[in-house]
Amino acid sequence: MRIVSLLPAATEIVCALGLRESLVGRSHECDFPEDVAKLPALTRSRLDSSLGSEQIDTEVRRVLAARLPIYELDDDRLAALAPDVVVTQEACEVCAISFEQVVASTSRTAPSAAVIPLRPAYLGDIFEDIKTVADACGVRAKGQALTAELKAKLDNASRSGKAAWPRVTVIEWLAPPMLAGHWVPEAIVAARGTPVGPEPGEVSPYSTWESVKAFELDAVIVAPCGFDLERTVAEATPLANKLLGLAPKVLLLDGNAYLNRPGPRIVEAVETIAAWLRGEGVPAARGVELKSAARG
Repeated sequence: MRIVSLLPAATEIVCALGLRESLVGRSHECDFPEDVAKLPALTRSRLDSSLGSEQIDTEVRRVLAARLPIYELDDDRLAALAPDVVVTQEACEVCAISFEQVVASTSRTAPSAAVIPLRPAYLGDIFEDIKTVADACGVRAKGQALTAELKAKLDNASRSGKAAWPRVTVIEWLAPPMLAGHWVPEAIVAARGTPVGPEPGEVSPYSTWESVKAFELDAVIVAPCGFDLERTVAEATPLANKLLGLAPKVLLLDGNAYLNRPGPRIVEAVETIAAWLRGEGVPAARGVELKSAARG
């Protein structure tokens, strides 16, 4: 079995199923487990990820308006890898290479490969996607065992959450502000918070700071899509007083690794948020509570 994963969450799923040695290629964004960096990357982005949030947003709008793909796929490298299974996504053309691009490429370069699209919109879809990948790769029993384990951890996090059900908004982008939709509202419920903003399954909408302030929140989680914790801290620190004006508690979370990535570590995101809402500490690798700019 030769597997190519073109989605970071799918790479984590494949490895969690015990199929790391079958993985022969990845996307340029696949970074966990760390040793997948040794594998050839088959995609690249038209965008410069080192730009600031507002500049990235402007570039995304420009590329989409021009009807250009944000990501490109290396046909020659895909052909050379000769995969049996290619796992991709069919949920967001901004987050990863589109399903249509992958189908077009594999039809030319790897026509015998099974193309498996993941379509997560709700929290439960993540567990179904794990089963889908497991079935496609011939390890159904491992998929069932992994989903059972993750659901048990999720249930435990939900039972140990805060009784008061605080009002929580998750900010998925800072300039302009965007509120996290899809599976994130359900993740907040699983952490025993009350999500304020988009309904579960809805696409993440743009918002304004004034609108978010009007929510009268108890807590805000800042988890920009695609940013690790270091980048999130760098982007959020200049906005510290504005963010703390939205709620008395603000958590900067590594959304790229945990909350925004629909893979096994979504459970760790829920555990982290539940602990934080209870007033407990957050693992330094996952997040940091924001302090005012005046206090540093």
